[in-house]
Amino acid sequence: MDDKLSHDVDHDEKKGISPTEPDMVETGGRRGSVALNIVENPLTRSSHAQTVADAQTYAEKYGMPEHAALFGRAALVARDPDSFERLQELDETERAALNKERDHKWHGPFMLWYAISLCAIGAATQGWDQTGSNGANLSFPEEFGIHNGTQRDEWLVGLVNAIIFLTAGLIGAFIVDPLNHYLGRRGEIFLTACGLTATPIGSAFTHSWQALFAARFVMGIGIGAKNATVPIYSAEVAPHRIRGALVMFWQLWVVIEAGAHSFQAFSVASLPTSSSKIPARSHGVQLGSAFIPSFILMCGIWFCPESPRWLMKNGKHAKAFKWMDRLRAHPIIAARDYYYSYVLYNEELKLARGANYFTRLWDCFAVPRIRRANYGASTVMLAQQMCGINIISFYSSTIFTNVGYSPTQALYASLGYGAIQVVFTIPTLFLIDTKGRRTLTLITFPLMCIFLLAAGLSLLKTEGSQGARIGPVVLFVCLFTIMYSLGEGPVAFQYSAEVFPTIQREQGMAWAVCTSTTHSSASTPGQSHRLGHDLLLCSRDQAADTGRNRSYFTSPIFAARIVHRPFHLTEVFSVPTKEFLDYETGTWLPYFIKRHILRRKIENPPPIIARDDRRNEKSAVLGG
Repeated sequence: MDDKLSHDVDHDEKKGISPTEPDMVETGGRRGSVALNIVENPLTRSSHAQTVADAQTYAEKYGMPEHAALFGRAALVARDPDSFERLQELDETERAALNKERDHKWHGPFMLWYAISLCAIGAATQGWDQTGSNGANLSFPEEFGIHNGTQRDEWLVGLVNAIIFLTAGLIGAFIVDPLNHYLGRRGEIFLTACGLTATPIGSAFTHSWQALFAARFVMGIGIGAKNATVPIYSAEVAPHRIRGALVMFWQLWVVIEAGAHSFQAFSVASLPTSSSKIPARSHGVQLGSAFIPSFILMCGIWFCPESPRWLMKNGKHAKAFKWMDRLRAHPIIAARDYYYSYVLYNEELKLARGANYFTRLWDCFAVPRIRRANYGASTVMLAQQMCGINIISFYSSTIFTNVGYSPTQALYASLGYGAIQVVFTIPTLFLIDTKGRRTLTLITFPLMCIFLLAAGLSLLKTEGSQGARIGPVVLFVCLFTIMYSLGEGPVAFQYSAEVFPTIQREQGMAWAVCTSTTHSSASTPGQSHRLGHDLLLCSRDQAADTGRNRSYFTSPIFAARIVHRPFHLTEVFSVPTKEFLDYETGTWLPYFIKRHILRRKIENPPPIIARDDRRNEKSAVLGG
């Protein structure tokens, strides 16, 4: 262990993390933490008086002298968040505000909820744009003369569906950094919302597959840029106590709008016609209606505050605190969150400064702490896209028609599928900040594996009534979707948006979105026709199992005991991957088997990461 730690110090990975001995004694004679790595609050490196002086100097240096005393008190709260009631410097109003925040974690000002609601609208544009092709797949191939069942026609349909994901990952994601640099978070979201308002309208008036392809090509660029920025913005404005739930509104509204689009597609397909076919040109309404959430986002984003983190990174500290004050319920809370963000930002600068576009991108692979965050984000993104959910989402109508449903019945079934995603994503709002991201994925992935395998095998049944053949497929697809909605679905974007340092956040999120969307495109071109659905679903089952294993063994998706603490993620991700693997396989896994399978009463193993409370306790005993 010592050799590994000393090796990592040479690479500047282990700042703030120190191994502790089991017999270490804290002030007061109480046994200390036996965790393998200790997460340290940077503010505890200074004394009580020095912490106040540093915070006041910061406020005066950056044009906020009227808030100097406030920042001094806020720094003391950030130094020991759990012991604010012992601080004599706080007045009763500030103490009451902090108590209310602790006891009512969902309490927040109007501006916070308005900003989060606009981020949800940004997610809604993705859900509507990406699933617009689901119902349209039943009409536009015939309208454009690519419905003859030839291999060429099947690949053209798949290419039209997939192009938005290819351009999102290969173009849109990599223009996020310059767009954010010059336009800010709000400006970038506004620009992409303009594009995502125009391109669906253009799609509605296309008269050839080439024109539809071109419109969706441009749409994909906007989707990629927006998908990388909106979760970042949401994570940067949300309070740490409920950040997971608020950022998770992204996934909730993706599935809500996907379900709403399924309902709209069903409504259009149900219009009276002289035959049982889907009405001609119905794909125009299904694709064009996606402009609605984008238009709302375009109009509403200018009433949101700019991200305080982005303003801080660009040297606009006074303006950043002004916006943070509007995003928090009381000035003491705003000053605490903002000053602590500034302290952590300086810690990140010690790790990697990212002078230009290419160095920031290279840092995502070269700097060990950022590389581990990138690896974790890429893992959850890859697992989300390759687990099989996209085939069902993009081709549910087609799948149901191929097993015996009429086009209208298939749209009914797709509507129910969308409703399941919405209903079972809601519980995760209350689980993600209490159980942790990693726990949710580890529980749901094995179940996804089982249910998807069962759905694929059910398609092998070719005898019996229509109900006997379709029933098992529908059942296991729904169970698979429930597990996806409770775990991997909400976790992927939420996790990726918060694990990168501020300097490399745009590039890190861009790479995660590139991983997500390019692999999403691999699920679309020609596959649903070229492969049997049974083989397709079974192959996706293997991908789901691979994602589960990678998530378990290699991604420290937040230690469960610290998920709701404002800890410095630089220190969390400074644990070397080999050390993490050794702990999982040599300590935690044997404990789990003995305790939960063999039912032996044994002590819990030491956590791999824990808080460093010793310095705070010593400060309390010595009076600071």
